[in-house]
Amino acid sequence: MRRLRSLEARLAFLLALAALMGALVYTGVTQWPLPATLAWVRKELTLQIATPDRTEAIIICVAILAPLSWWFAHMVMVPVKRLLRALEGAVASYRDGDFSISLALNRHDELGDLVRVHNQLGQTLREQRQNLAQRELLLDTVVQNTPVALVLTDGSGRVAYANIAARHLFNEGRSLNGLHFGTLIAAMPEALRKATEGTEDALFSVEMEGSEETFHLSQRAFRLQGRPHRLQLFRRMTRELSRQEVAAWKRVIRVVSHELNNSLAPISSLAHSGAELARRGDVQRLPGVFATIGERARHLHGFIDGYARFAKLPAPRTASVEWKPFLDALALHCRFQLASSVPSQSGWFDPVQIEQVLINLVKNAHESGSAPEGVTLSLNMVGHELRIDVADRGPGMSEAVLAQALLPFYSTKRSGTGLGLALAREISEAHGGRIALANREDGGLRVTLLLPQPA
Repeated sequence: MRRLRSLEARLAFLLALAALMGALVYTGVTQWPLPATLAWVRKELTLQIATPDRTEAIIICVAILAPLSWWFAHMVMVPVKRLLRALEGAVASYRDGDFSISLALNRHDELGDLVRVHNQLGQTLREQRQNLAQRELLLDTVVQNTPVALVLTDGSGRVAYANIAARHLFNEGRSLNGLHFGTLIAAMPEALRKATEGTEDALFSVEMEGSEETFHLSQRAFRLQGRPHRLQLFRRMTRELSRQEVAAWKRVIRVVSHELNNSLAPISSLAHSGAELARRGDVQRLPGVFATIGERARHLHGFIDGYARFAKLPAPRTASVEWKPFLDALALHCRFQLASSVPSQSGWFDPVQIEQVLINLVKNAHESGSAPEGVTLSLNMVGHELRIDVADRGPGMSEAVLAQALLPFYSTKRSGTGLGLALAREISEAHGGRIALANREDGGLRVTLLLPQPA
């Protein structure tokens, strides 16, 4: 039954009907009734009308069958044209993003199957579009309401997407889309501009609204729809750092308390033992007791002295520093590879304080697990700033450690006092400069000291 309703069966039926009509017309013109009618006209009406020959008969048949063929073709193609126009409109709607179109055509042939498949496709596209719209709405809601400022720029540096936090941070709440990000931050603090000019994660502090704000910048480059894009995330770390600073003070109090107990308890016990030995007159063992007390006292004095030096750090005594003797003296204390040429211009800083900073940084680089040849030192003059980079090939730092590394007394080492990076930050800021930490793209950590130089 289905095959009888198919387009193939209908076309075969119409062709057979057309052939039958052609045969009937040809018979009517050549056999009957046209020859008989012309004979009656000649006999009764005495009109001399010749019977058409074979060629004329064919011409008459064509003249009769041509309009009938057009009419049959019109009858067959009208619903097909209507369906094709409907499909064309539906496809145009899909192209414009409108998937609400459905075709209402009740046919039981191949065209009917096409309509049903098309409607199923439309239903599937509508469901997928609805799910996608809901996901996009959810994602946009989450991204727009996150406190992290998010900026997505294209290959030319123009902002392709920015959330609410980014609009408030960079443009007083106004939209950033289409603006050039470099132009937008031209008036922002220098530390922020310097951080965005690089390609690595960074931690920096800027002066905003009369107070210091610390940000952690995380940035990634990737290709979106075949075009290069750059995603930058600016996370405010001030409150977190304040909490971490309180935790650091608690930590240092625990460390100092633990160290005091470890030294004072043996000293108290030995003092009691010494008094008992003196009471008994056993003076031969007293020198050993006093030596142990002195050793524990010296250890405690050295421990406290490290914190005292940090707390009593004097103001830097800046002076002109020649690079060769400074680097030669530094090489006597630590091993490093010089990864840049020595600047022709002399440096301007406190050589004693900066030497101590570099000794600590190079020591940390070696303790990171890096190969000795992977610990490098580079010196560069960037405008009116001296840039000193100490880099290693260790595992780098996680974001959590990177955000806390500059806190006083923070240390990832079990026996560490946490004074290394904190001392470097204190000294660099005392020079009017700053320090930045960043993971290297090919592995390792880079610590950057930026020190202002006289014009």
